[in-house]
Amino acid sequence: MREHRLLIGDRPVTLLAGPAGWGESSPWAGYPSEPAASRRAAEEAAFDGWPAPARDSVPVNALVEGQPVDRDELVGFPAVKVKVGRSDPDADVALVAAVRDAVGPGVALRVDANGAWDLDTAEATIRRLARWDLELVEQPVPGLDDLARLRRRVDVPVAADECIRSVDDARCLAVLDAADVLVLKVQPLGGVRAALRVAEAAGVPALVTSMRETSIGIAAGLALAAALPELPYACGLTARMPGGDVVAEPLEPAEGRMRVRRVAPDPALLARYEVTG
Repeated sequence: MREHRLLIGDRPVTLLAGPAGWGESSPWAGYPSEPAASRRAAEEAAFDGWPAPARDSVPVNALVEGQPVDRDELVGFPAVKVKVGRSDPDADVALVAAVRDAVGPGVALRVDANGAWDLDTAEATIRRLARWDLELVEQPVPGLDDLARLRRRVDVPVAADECIRSVDDARCLAVLDAADVLVLKVQPLGGVRAALRVAEAAGVPALVTSMRETSIGIAAGLALAAALPELPYACGLTARMPGGDVVAEPLEPAEGRMRVRRVAPDPALLARYEVTG
């Protein structure tokens, strides 16, 4: 095994090289992801490889995180995700309205609150946003119990993300009938195979998103999306790590899709970010 410790911006990144390829462990400060799970995901990628793909490309969504909305950056994507959940619900409503105006009626529009709302705020805000024909809302409230309650109060499909970190969590989701969709991330779940087991236990459609990784980590997300039996939703794999990438030809979307492929670091880029001493 070869291990490379990097610092990209202010984010520590560990890359592992093994007989199956490269893996990434890059827990994100402030995001619920156990370092041990991220390490398992990197070791799987480097030593075990990934399951055989069911598809060679994956539909992906564009991401909007604030005003102004650049219409040109959204062209060609089948879906757009809008980050909401700030302290001003009126600003969230205005942002979603602006994005719907920019993309028109033919593009799926979803919002992601990252668990920022309480139950009543979530219900009120989702009802206001529903007029713009939302595909789904990701993690509007923090916990599964409130997610189940909210799902029965609103007509917009809800997706579970941060509250699912194990097969037991997924089984609880199924018992509570708490979500319409499951959001999977490779690193927090401990690898592609572990994520597939979580998806099976939840028993609802799944989509895959990233944690703003380098292309090494995004490749694992693509492998997971490619291995899912069904993939009815576009995946959130376009947001990459601020500060740089380690791959000379990064994984990028083309016409709203990303090709599933293995990638390896460029030696010069690896040397640029590697921590020595």
